[in-house]
Amino acid sequence: MNTSIKLAICAVLFLLFGIGIGHLIAGGDAVLESPAKKPLYWVAPMDANYRRNEPGKSPMGMDLIPVYKNTSSDEHGPGVVRISPNVSNNLGVRVEKVRKDVLQTEIKTVGYIKYDEDQLKHIHPRVEGWIDKLYVKSAGDPVEKGQALYNLYSPQLVNAQEEYLLALSRNNTSLIEAAESRLKSLKLTDDFIHSLKKNRVVKQTTTFYAPQSGVIDNLNIREGFYVEPSNTLMSIGKLDQVWVEAEVFERQALLVKAGLPVTMRLDYLPGKVWRGKVDYVYPVLEPKTRTLRVRLRFDNTEKLLKPNMFTEVTIVTESSKPLLLVPKSAVIRTGDKDVVVLALGDGQFKSVAVEIAGVDENFFAIKKGIVIDDEVVVSAQFLIDSESSKSSDFKRIGISESDVEPTVWVAATVYSIDKESRKAKIEHEEIPEWDWPVMTMMFRFDRSVDVSGIAAGTKMHMELSKDKEGRAVITGVHIMETMDMPAGKAKLKDESSMSPHNQHQHH
Repeated sequence: MNTSIKLAICAVLFLLFGIGIGHLIAGGDAVLESPAKKPLYWVAPMDANYRRNEPGKSPMGMDLIPVYKNTSSDEHGPGVVRISPNVSNNLGVRVEKVRKDVLQTEIKTVGYIKYDEDQLKHIHPRVEGWIDKLYVKSAGDPVEKGQALYNLYSPQLVNAQEEYLLALSRNNTSLIEAAESRLKSLKLTDDFIHSLKKNRVVKQTTTFYAPQSGVIDNLNIREGFYVEPSNTLMSIGKLDQVWVEAEVFERQALLVKAGLPVTMRLDYLPGKVWRGKVDYVYPVLEPKTRTLRVRLRFDNTEKLLKPNMFTEVTIVTESSKPLLLVPKSAVIRTGDKDVVVLALGDGQFKSVAVEIAGVDENFFAIKKGIVIDDEVVVSAQFLIDSESSKSSDFKRIGISESDVEPTVWVAATVYSIDKESRKAKIEHEEIPEWDWPVMTMMFRFDRSVDVSGIAAGTKMHMELSKDKEGRAVITGVHIMETMDMPAGKAKLKDESSMSPHNQHQHH
């Protein structure tokens, strides 16, 4: 079979399928005309917005299809539409039940690995002096508890040793205890004091040792440096556990709390996942980024996690109580409202507005609008919602769809306009849909129309609708051009065009 024949067959099938959709979705039960039932209106097979109060042809030259009132759907209120099973199958309409469960939300963000600051030791001298020898040479060097870090020469340490020996020589218990306490306050070890007491020899330099095992960080000294108590000489951090600082958006702040499970991945170890928990949620937002800092804690027994590494973090949150859940594909989000299409059984469907309480990767939590065990449409719901919304709006204000005349677009020229009262004198072309000839009359602009760019001489297309009292209102404009118009010509044109019939139309 050649390509031309295949394309022709596809075109025919598409046309037949379109006729079926228009025939059965266009606003209720569209069935073959029956003398026992009077049609509500006639609709174009390929355009549900094209409606007429009598039989005729669509803009595409196809016969209009009659639409009848669906009396079986009155119990469900306005907005119910009906689709035959075969067309429902062709459209791929699928439904799922509303269920009740806790909503698990995954917050995905990034973070940076840091030392566990609960186990981070900063090394400061207790006296002034000079670094005589440095045993650790660079940041990142591992050290063990009790390992020598540096030798310090300090006149204060020398004086403290001499005072202790003087107290020992006088055998004055009070002086001995005071001098020994001073040596301990200067961070001299018990072994150093015991050796000084035994040997009675003052050491000119004193060795200081690592208070814990870990790795060196912030090494700020070299041999020969003069130091004083305000200087941080170095830090020793443990890597058995690490912190990860992450940031979440302000809108997610209420979802995060201490103790929540967390997973983490790193680019340099693909496929490996670390599991930890939220350790602390900081009480203030970052003023520049408007994000909330969250501290996470992870075990690091293999020492694979290193400070300053970039990580991908997922925080798993869940609702405190079960909520009504629907698949994300079931919700139609229009900006001003959220809608789901309910399956009522027997081929009947209805759009209802819902209020969303939360969202995760697969589900929306619904706060209002549906109940447990309702069935919602999860595919092909957009066509159904469009038709259901129109039917519902008409019935809500107490009129039937057959009573509503369609809006019309017509070319027009503005002769004068009062922007304060939002009224203008306009000449329009013939309007066959309303059986209006070419004429000039006063029109009122709807509040939704921007009149700032309209002036005398403006040529435009305008959309006309009729209000409850049957008066024409401009509900939309498309400006083509604006040109200066002589006042006399405009006045002459106005007077010659305003017939009594036209004035009656306006009033």
